[in-house]
Amino acid sequence: MTPELIHKRRWEILGVLVLSLLVVVLDTSILNVALKTLAEPRPKGLGASQTELEWATNAYTLAFAGLLFTWSILGDRLGRKRVLLGGMVAFGLFSALCAYASSPGELIAFRALMGISGAAVMPSTVSIISNVFEPSERPKAIGIWAGAVGIALAIGPITGGLLLLHFWWGSVFLVNVPIVILAVALMIRLVPESRNPKPGRLDPVGVGLSVLGITVFVLGIVRGGDLGWGSAQALISLGAGLSILTAFVWWERRYEAPILDTRLFASARFSACTAIVALLFCAYMGLVFVLSFYFQAARGYSPLHSGAQLLPLAIGQIIFSSRSAEIVKRLGAKLVITGALLLLALSFTYYTAAGAHSPVAPLLVVLFVQGMAIGLVMPPVTAAIQAAVPRQRAGEASAISNTSRQVGGALGVAVIGAILASAYRAGIDPHLASVPLLAHAPALRDSAGASITATLAFVQHAGPAAHGLVTPAVDAFIHAMHEAALGSALITTLAVIAAAAWMPRRTAVAFGQESRPEDALRGAPAGAPEIDGVIPVTIEG
Repeated sequence: MTPELIHKRRWEILGVLVLSLLVVVLDTSILNVALKTLAEPRPKGLGASQTELEWATNAYTLAFAGLLFTWSILGDRLGRKRVLLGGMVAFGLFSALCAYASSPGELIAFRALMGISGAAVMPSTVSIISNVFEPSERPKAIGIWAGAVGIALAIGPITGGLLLLHFWWGSVFLVNVPIVILAVALMIRLVPESRNPKPGRLDPVGVGLSVLGITVFVLGIVRGGDLGWGSAQALISLGAGLSILTAFVWWERRYEAPILDTRLFASARFSACTAIVALLFCAYMGLVFVLSFYFQAARGYSPLHSGAQLLPLAIGQIIFSSRSAEIVKRLGAKLVITGALLLLALSFTYYTAAGAHSPVAPLLVVLFVQGMAIGLVMPPVTAAIQAAVPRQRAGEASAISNTSRQVGGALGVAVIGAILASAYRAGIDPHLASVPLLAHAPALRDSAGASITATLAFVQHAGPAAHGLVTPAVDAFIHAMHEAALGSALITTLAVIAAAAWMPRRTAVAFGQESRPEDALRGAPAGAPEIDGVIPVTIEG
């Protein structure tokens, strides 16, 4: 494919890449509305326990986060289109297997395999974008890409709700298959191959340490959410993960052909951008997890109705992610990113006053504001991270951005989920102890108090003798949601501080063949000529 044809088809190529991205990211949130159904006895569900439901969610995230960096490096070496196609085909296959899983264990295993194949897709998409688009259009293209991530997360629940209204729970996975077939056919025709022409020596030690370190660390986050942050399993896993990642950094600083140039993090701005992505998705994904239970369990909405409530979140992101480059150019990166993050932090505090019967209209406005804020933040931050490395190493920047997003999201579900679970149990335990069926059955009492879904399932099973638990369960959940929302607000405040301290008012990014890591977020002024193979790209702000 000639450069002229690639340039002519660049927006079609972006559309194909966004389609493949949507199906992968959609799967991180589409399962949320099906959790209640999966917990129900057969034949309607799988009879999954609360722990199994958490692992069905986290298995995907764990595998996804652990392999993102490795797949991005392999894409740079083997060919990004080749890795993208392989990842999409495998993703479609394992989606179909998930749809027909006969037990919670099978579902968890296939979800992990979906995560491994999905990890091959995401970094390849943004790496190809970086090679297809010229510097003047690259920020806009990356803005559309970043907006698609947020949109997929937001529309996942309503898509799941629509499917569950008409089909069985497996449809939330089977829907991926026709989209994958369409995307693969379009990729073969439109997407050009690209790779790093000078990949250097392979770094198997670095690859192994990165996979092991990220996986063990995210596992510690997951176990912290399941068992409590003071549990031995969580602390050992977190400590081991950090130790392995420390060894990874030590090795990369000394190896002659590292897979990650650790000098990138010497730039406070680059590190701040990475931290902002992680903190944003930590707060955001944590609260979306909470809202899925709030709508269905506390307010009694159907899966479709629950998903529909998140539409304003998607609409806000659609409107503002595509306009973020223009707004940043006019007002400046520091003002836009800091202001949007501050607005997001304030919006989270709304949930500290929301109840089971609060008016819906203010909630919809808050969700739209949150979508707007995320749409304004993600494109310029993603573009800054992506532009911090030479073009031929685009996969490396993509891996850093996506890994921080996934680890942040996993941390959010675990941390905010742990706050929710702890506060809920503290509120419901006294009421559970007063129920005769539970008074002398501590194991059953623990199971019934694990979540509002578990409590309501016990009430349904126990009959009239336990009906008095419904109101206390909803009240305990609402109080727990208030604490979880405050946690999300505090996490976002940390991102506000990072943006205010380190984001420059006007950011120019050197993005080319030999850009120096220490200059990654400094660069040349707009309109500067190409010098020594460096193509200056300016993100006005």
